Amino acid sequence: MNWDDFRLVRAIAEAKSLVGAADSLGLNHSTVFRRLGQIEGDLGRSLFERSRSGYAATSAGEEMVALANRMSDGVLEFERRLAGQDERPRGELRVTTTDSLYSSLLAPMIADFLTAYPEISVEIIVSNAALNLSRRDADVAIRATAEPPDTLIGRKVGSMAWGVYAKAGSAFAKMDPLGPEALYVGFASPMEELAAAQWISQNVPPARVVARVNTMHIAAVSAAAGIGIAVVPRVVGDAMPDLVRLDVEIPTTSALWLLTHADLKGAARVRAFMDHVWTQLSRERARLTGE
Repeated sequence: MNWDDFRLVRAIAEAKSLVGAADSLGLNHSTVFRRLGQIEGDLGRSLFERSRSGYAATSAGEEMVALANRMSDGVLEFERRLAGQDERPRGELRVTTTDSLYSSLLAPMIADFLTAYPEISVEIIVSNAALNLSRRDADVAIRATAEPPDTLIGRKVGSMAWGVYAKAGSAFAKMDPLGPEALYVGFASPMEELAAAQWISQNVPPARVVARVNTMHIAAVSAAAGIGIAVVPRVVGDAMPDLVRLDVEIPTTSALWLLTHADLKGAARVRAFMDHVWTQLSRERARLTGE
């Protein structure tokens, strides 16, 4: 047996179908069907039970999937450690952050970084979901979080203050933001646990939440269009000329972190990026706190 056999069995178990496994592996259905038959024939036992609901792993199949996961983790760990031994700042760097942070803070900083390090190319992964740096979904994460995962190391840039915003000159800008006529832009998955979402759930009745969005940037854009009032970081809201900050305090703050995996801290391109962005973000602490 070889690594590809384990990958194929794991893909079928995750997708619960041959078609789904074929899509994830970049193969056609007939190839997956034939290879599964060969693997089961070599082992002399079935790895999956077939039913109308899909493919369910047998006990033998579950053991093979568990081993495949351990093998995959070992390969990823080796890749991380190898990447962490880079001595020259070059190659591809994968950076994940949110759309609001990228548009309000990071884009010019990354442009300066690429000018300073022409041998590095940067892939920007904009996502509001936390990516798994242990699995190399990204090399560096720039995130607002109260508590970074234990597997990551990095630097806390500073606190991020929140504000309540409405379209400048609109009726929302002139009313009491906690009054009975105030309508809000709320948050959908994966944003429900953010400080802004918690504040809205505690202070705004559900009937007054007229729209829900899944990114902070879209919340700010929605408020600027006059859809409703939005709760966004001050560094985002203060930068938008169509928004005005309303006179209500948000007591909670978030912390902005610059993070990487411990195995990658020695990689020259990671060190160069984190040092460069840290220096520039440190100059923006006043904007982060809304001062």
